[in-house]
Amino acid sequence: MSIEDAMSHSETPIIVNRSKLPEKPGALSGQVWLTIQTSQAQQLIRGRNGSPDKPAIIGLIGFADRMRLIWQAARNDDPYADWWLIKVHDAIEMNVDYVRNWQREMRNLLGQMTAMDITIAESSRPYRVPLQFANPYAYQAALLLSEYDALVRMVLTVHHVGLLESEGRNGLIKSCARKIRALFVVPQSYRFLKIDREAVHKATGRSHEARQAMGELPDDILSGERQAPLVPRKVKFPTGFAGHVTLNPGSPVSDTTQSEDKNDDG
Repeated sequence: MSIEDAMSHSETPIIVNRSKLPEKPGALSGQVWLTIQTSQAQQLIRGRNGSPDKPAIIGLIGFADRMRLIWQAARNDDPYADWWLIKVHDAIEMNVDYVRNWQREMRNLLGQMTAMDITIAESSRPYRVPLQFANPYAYQAALLLSEYDALVRMVLTVHHVGLLESEGRNGLIKSCARKIRALFVVPQSYRFLKIDREAVHKATGRSHEARQAMGELPDDILSGERQAPLVPRKVKFPTGFAGHVTLNPGSPVSDTTQSEDKNDDG
């Protein structure tokens, strides 16, 4: 007899004790790992601390930490944070296109070697690092880093088989790294001033200071008409969010981009 038949012939109703059932599924959790195979890409993860002789270089970790602050400020309806999310999104897309275009160029060069079967160089001991970021743009930057890592492997392979001279190899690897470091600098110019959209509309609070530090906010961003593709859910407090936020304001990095051009070797 099937379960359906047993239920239909049973005179006693089957009672489910709902009090013993979980109210909802538990929280989701997972792990994200970044695998890097070249030292050039590995150097871009942590960057470099500043010293009397060498200025600091922002890496993926510093970028992600700053983006965490901007993401939280955007959640609290800071329109300048929304503006910086757009800037970061555009910079990431531009860099991904740039790196992938060069990847295609390297594949085309290898395609000329029709008589040989060439595989892209791989590391005998890849470097794996766990990622625990608080916003999606940090993960997108990590993806960009993996694309750069793949490009470096291609460039070194093309050079190894004699299709690219040493000067071209070094120049391409350094120019791509410089662009990625410039991306990592973008969030550093954001200033956390504990303002929201209403304060900017009414020119109250520290909105004047924000305008001086970060420029005139475009109207379509202030109105919310233009946003980045990935934005946090807004959290509005009845009296503004300044009293509810404990993040410390950061200072912009002023000379990082110039210093990086002088320190291509990291």
